[in-house]
Amino acid sequence: MRNLLDHAALDAALENVHHAGMPGLFAEVRDGDEVWRGAAGVADVATGRPVTVDMRHRVGSITKTFTAAAVLRQAERGRIGLDTPIGRYLPGLVPGERGEAITVRMLLDHTSGLAEYLPYAYPSLKALPALADTRPESLDDLRHTRFDPADLIGMGVAAPPAGSPGGSPGGSPGLYSNTNYLLLGRLLEEVTGLTADQCVTRDVIERAGLRDTELPAAAELGGPHSRMYEAWFGMIDPPRDYSVYDMSWVKSAASLVSTVADLNRFYRLLLAGEIVGPASLAQMRRTVPIITQEGKPGEYGLGLYPMRTDGRATFWGHGGSAWGAGALAMIREDGRRQMAVAVNLQRWQRLDPAGRPQPGPLDEALDAFHRLAMHG
Repeated sequence: MRNLLDHAALDAALENVHHAGMPGLFAEVRDGDEVWRGAAGVADVATGRPVTVDMRHRVGSITKTFTAAAVLRQAERGRIGLDTPIGRYLPGLVPGERGEAITVRMLLDHTSGLAEYLPYAYPSLKALPALADTRPESLDDLRHTRFDPADLIGMGVAAPPAGSPGGSPGGSPGLYSNTNYLLLGRLLEEVTGLTADQCVTRDVIERAGLRDTELPAAAELGGPHSRMYEAWFGMIDPPRDYSVYDMSWVKSAASLVSTVADLNRFYRLLLAGEIVGPASLAQMRRTVPIITQEGKPGEYGLGLYPMRTDGRATFWGHGGSAWGAGALAMIREDGRRQMAVAVNLQRWQRLDPAGRPQPGPLDEALDAFHRLAMHG
């Protein structure tokens, strides 16, 4: 019987990413019942401790799929209306006309027009999205700061709008904003009486049977994990370890800790209709045009987005980034082929004279691994 996964090629492609400049990475690829797992490089550049495939990792905005699934679960119970204005639930956070104009669905698919709060929370990043005019000092200054999500939401709501709720009549795209998902966390708290972390844990993490996934309260990670190195586009040289970090700055938007095996299990169950029902899953996969956090045009559903490479089959999932840590988890729309990969260096690109991240050999090697994992 033919092997569905080329284990030797996947091993080599993972090593190529490490040799191109990634300190360490680990991944799991599945095709039906066949599974490949691999790791390459080091978890600690000072000691040479190797990465292993079972390591727990900050997975950034992959959290958004978990939060969206928790919201859809409450919608299925009749406690949340996707097309109900957020001001009906949280009038103190999104008051007045905007609260009536912005619906829960617009928060989920980033068409609310609410600005990103990050440049207001991190003073040295206030020039965002003009990367060349930013500095990384705030990353250290705020390492142990405990943010109140309501304060962060207030920054995003008070900032100049990023667009009109639902997009303009001319069809301008939505804009990816973490403010949306902090609001969804507060919405979950309002309708359930639980904290957002408790709600996502009960309705999504435990429902999926994930044993190594959590929304941690502590700045330290428990269990085996890598150090996580942030370069901030060459302004932190050598890259600095941010594996110990208070994640209250992103909470229900991007604070999840997981493993590649748990991520694959979660997306497999989600696409099979076992986390939310089939009707809710269909809504999650209904996309709108948005501008991504990288400033590029893209598509976004309700906590999910599609990925297509070389005109081949569509995959669904999410990517994520925290300071020093990155991850990507994708599953083919038929639910059979899937990939989850975690890396321990972020924003490694240098900026070109126009202030744009300049892709290099590391980006090419990582893209090649993604293509092989999904289609090879």
